[in-house]
Amino acid sequence: MDNQKNWERAIVFIDMDAFFASIEQMDFPELKGKPICVTNGEQGTCMITCSYEARAYGLYTGMRLKEGRRLCPQLIQCPSRPSRYAEISACIMHALQDITPDVEVFSVDEAFLDVTNCQNLHGLPEHIAQLTKDAVHQVSGLTCSVGVSSDKTTAKYAAKRDKPDGLTVIYPWDAEEELSNVPVTKLSGISDGIGGFLANREVYKCGDMKKLPIGVLAKRFGNLGRRIWYMCQAQDPDKVITTVPDPKSIGHGKVMPPNTKDSAVVRIYLFHMAEKVCARLRRHSMQASQFFIGLKTEFGWLGGNFEVAQPTDDSRTLRKMCREVMKECWQSEGIYQVQITALRPSPKNGQFELFSEDTTQQDLLNDAIDRINCRYGDFTIAPAILLNRSTAPNVIAPAWKPRGHRKSV
Repeated sequence: MDNQKNWERAIVFIDMDAFFASIEQMDFPELKGKPICVTNGEQGTCMITCSYEARAYGLYTGMRLKEGRRLCPQLIQCPSRPSRYAEISACIMHALQDITPDVEVFSVDEAFLDVTNCQNLHGLPEHIAQLTKDAVHQVSGLTCSVGVSSDKTTAKYAAKRDKPDGLTVIYPWDAEEELSNVPVTKLSGISDGIGGFLANREVYKCGDMKKLPIGVLAKRFGNLGRRIWYMCQAQDPDKVITTVPDPKSIGHGKVMPPNTKDSAVVRIYLFHMAEKVCARLRRHSMQASQFFIGLKTEFGWLGGNFEVAQPTDDSRTLRKMCREVMKECWQSEGIYQVQITALRPSPKNGQFELFSEDTTQQDLLNDAIDRINCRYGDFTIAPAILLNRSTAPNVIAPAWKPRGHRKSV
């Protein structure tokens, strides 16, 4: 096969190398070459990520800090700095737009590029992949691993195959054979649950998928099942998605000290999340009339979905609902986590309903508070009850985007 011809479809996937840990080592040169891990604040007990020096000792994302220090006594703990990570990610994602406008931000440290239509401008896909690596390093000072193939799933698999700082090309004409001996659970999107379903039908490796009729997967998993059938044969039909859809929900949650039974502490955590949710609603000129308010116990969630008479972005209304949830749903069980989510938020139209409450004064007050907090930092002005709120920093949502409603951390 002539490798010098343009590909019919070309996808590049970038995967930043130990992204958060690499930023810490870049910003603090004394950490370079040392085993470090990033945790959610100084009190964090679980590793969000760790450097490659730490991984050499067997450490991995999600490992408990206590276990990590047992394996690597010289491990250095670094409190996370989400705003810094989001800032650098935004620079990277914007730089990718100079290569192609067809960029899908998959997560804060991953992106797909459809370079099919820019081969005449930049050259063959493998050359474009190198241009991508160079662009990322130029704007961030960091390395990334890049995979190139003719579909999203194969490109992502390729990027994971050679880390850190790798560049792996799987040519379209070789892709099906390359994947044939790869376990199906190594492909993105195929969980252990789906893997078990396939194993029960003697599909262990991608090459086994041809033995299974596509209808079997379609009947069990719908469109996802059909996509998986094609993914395993290096024919993932999923397109690079460049648009950011309107939010279906806006929520915040926080893990609490295990088995918390103090009502004052639970109330503070709930009120803290209420303020964050309403601030994000206002930031994006949205309101909601239905909210999920939940308290997680050892046996599951307490609470549920609750409605207000008219759409709101005001935390006073949400705090009142929190008090009612605690009064009606909680019997002093030990709480491990709280969650508040605005369901189906809609744009704030600025018009009053015939019998709606006039919120003009409260809107002006909230606007002033938001502008002060934006300039001087979150919760510079906040209800007095939140003086004793959790000091753990914000986290970056899996669906983070550098623009639109998901830019917030």
